[in-house]
Amino acid sequence: MPLAAERVPWRWLVAGRASRRLVLVVVFVALLLDNMLLTVVVPIVPTFLYTTEYEGANSSVAPAQTEPAPPALRAPPFSSMFSYFDNTTVTVSGSTSATELVNRTESSRLPQPPASSPPLPSGCPEGEEFLAKENVRVGLLFASKALVQLVVNPSVGLLTNRIGYHIPMFIGFVIMFLSTVMFAFSGTYTLLFIARALQGIGSSFSSVAGLGMLASVYTDDFERGNAMGIALGGLALGVLIGAPFGSVMYEFVGKSSPFLVLAFLALLDGALQLCILQPSKISPESTKGTPVSTLLRDPYILVAAGALCFSNMGVAMLEPTLPIWMMQTMCSPKWQLGMAFLPASVSYLVGTNLFGILANKMGRWLCSLIGMAVVGISLLCVPLAKNIYGLIGPNGGLGFAIGMVDSSMMPIMGYLVDLRHTSVYGNVYAIADVAFCMGFAIGPSTGGAIVRAIGFPWLMIIIGVINIAYAPLCWFLRNPPTKEEKIGILSQECPMQTKSYTPQKTLRHFPLTDESDVEAENAE
Repeated sequence: MPLAAERVPWRWLVAGRASRRLVLVVVFVALLLDNMLLTVVVPIVPTFLYTTEYEGANSSVAPAQTEPAPPALRAPPFSSMFSYFDNTTVTVSGSTSATELVNRTESSRLPQPPASSPPLPSGCPEGEEFLAKENVRVGLLFASKALVQLVVNPSVGLLTNRIGYHIPMFIGFVIMFLSTVMFAFSGTYTLLFIARALQGIGSSFSSVAGLGMLASVYTDDFERGNAMGIALGGLALGVLIGAPFGSVMYEFVGKSSPFLVLAFLALLDGALQLCILQPSKISPESTKGTPVSTLLRDPYILVAAGALCFSNMGVAMLEPTLPIWMMQTMCSPKWQLGMAFLPASVSYLVGTNLFGILANKMGRWLCSLIGMAVVGISLLCVPLAKNIYGLIGPNGGLGFAIGMVDSSMMPIMGYLVDLRHTSVYGNVYAIADVAFCMGFAIGPSTGGAIVRAIGFPWLMIIIGVINIAYAPLCWFLRNPPTKEEKIGILSQECPMQTKSYTPQKTLRHFPLTDESDVEAENAE
């Protein structure tokens, strides 16, 4: 009886390692935590830098300016004088001259010219010049993650082809945990910048390995589309929770609190990976994947990557610039800076789950085309908002449209590799992640500079028009041809070769039990 009781957990573990659904859960949780950390800093960093640098500097200058006040105590007592010019009584000090008195009585009757700038309402931050410069600095900090991820992604794609997806996935967890802890205890711009860049390395390992693992497990195109939609739902949920969670925790608990909670959740994710994925096991691909350089010369893959890049660039430009624009024009409190992204996050969650299934029926190319057009229109409407409620419609439409594009383009990338290249997915999803990162690298880094030069409304007009202009290119993904070698086979009257997008050899990653190796040898 005790032996049977001991075998039950092991049986559950073996069954779990053989389950595709648990693999999907692991990828879901990894993308969730990655994107929570991505967006939790959005409302925290601008206000944190403003509080520590601008207000801290002014508080140190203020005492020096108030020191000359004591000599006023030695002034002679005040006295009153009657003016026969306009029958008024004026209170003056003993040191006031007659010329000053006449000027004062004349100024009391003249209308006062309007002030050069109206006083700021209560709650609005001071330091317009500091906030303008902060647009650029915050944009560069946000972009550092994507820039590092952009550089690391191709190497991770090659690594997954050689050692499999499980070890890179676990490496991503370790780096993300270190980055989260560093965010919690960083008090300067430099340390925040390093933590953000470190997050880019961990995110590269997690996203490339996770999406490649899903594509290798779900070989059927319809099932793969559904699985990608669910996994991107984890990404959407992270974006959904991150910004509001960060703003509320920062306002009412403190800066470190949201990052410590994320670090604890990351530890749970690491334990789940140890149980399900066996990260100590090396499982290289059985066939050699198509080189990245070859994939980058494929025009259809480039069109799909461009759609991912430009659609996400819009929300990437909003992340550093929208909170500062709200501080300047709406005088928004801290908690509203994160809540402004809530409509986009909720609608993105709905869009990815809905169109993960629906896009396969209506045509993924059409879903992407409509999504990019809606992204452009939503961005054009953002500057029209006068308060946080006016942002609900544009941000909601933006998130829903990006969900349409992402849930359509991720399965298309895997389908294009099946159709035109070798069915090994590490490199193509490295390209997809590079496209995603280019949007989040170019967007924040250039967005802050554009806002400082020509203003926030013009930034939204530029990126909105770019998305609308790019949308018609998705039409080319309607019916992509097979690659040239397979077309040559078809031209030789070989009707049995019509389905050329199936994998050349079944890739065996699951079940991950020790008995599976023996079964494979017996089958051979």
